Amino acid sequence: MGYSHYDPGMQDRPPWNAGKKVGTKRPLSQKQIWAVRFFLDREQRIRDRALFDLAIDSKLRGCDLVKLKIGDLVAGSEIRRRATIIQQKTHRPVQFELTSDVRASLMAWFERRGGTIEDYAFPSRIDCNGHLSTRQYARLVDEWVTAIGLRREEYGTHSMRRTKASMIYKATGNLRAIQILLGHSKIENTVRYLGVDIEDALLLAERTEI
Repeated sequence: MGYSHYDPGMQDRPPWNAGKKVGTKRPLSQKQIWAVRFFLDREQRIRDRALFDLAIDSKLRGCDLVKLKIGDLVAGSEIRRRATIIQQKTHRPVQFELTSDVRASLMAWFERRGGTIEDYAFPSRIDCNGHLSTRQYARLVDEWVTAIGLRREEYGTHSMRRTKASMIYKATGNLRAIQILLGHSKIENTVRYLGVDIEDALLLAERTEI
């Protein structure tokens, strides 16, 4: 049972979002991506560098990212160039690319991590047979953005998911491609997710000559 604003007990109860920034989290810029990578490399955080690179490249929700297994990312002795998973939220397949930077950081992590194709790529600190929790992943994102001087209230796990999608959209204006990459069932969801507004639409129109 939830509280009602008519309940006397709610009169002095602060709202759940008091003092918090809610709404869409901001994507990272290219400069900020390299700043996080520099920080993680300097601190020799091999796992976090692999997790960060994979989060940016895959554009997966946190719940799907943390459940990836080594076998989802590895084929034989090499890191896959493309991978496909079934999304937890939509139960629909989504494919993502693994570029050279993420393949290199994943290889460095797996060589250190060891394990089999049935093991989670990023194991839990508490249960070695379990996966990193979404809460711990969120804490790591807070730590990464704070380390490079950003306000953690403005960034979160969805910043990782939105970053590359936003860059591709700005470069191409192709909403259908972004819809496919994010695994959205409706293009309206993609429009809302990217925060596309009338100004974006007008800028795209102005760049199109007939």
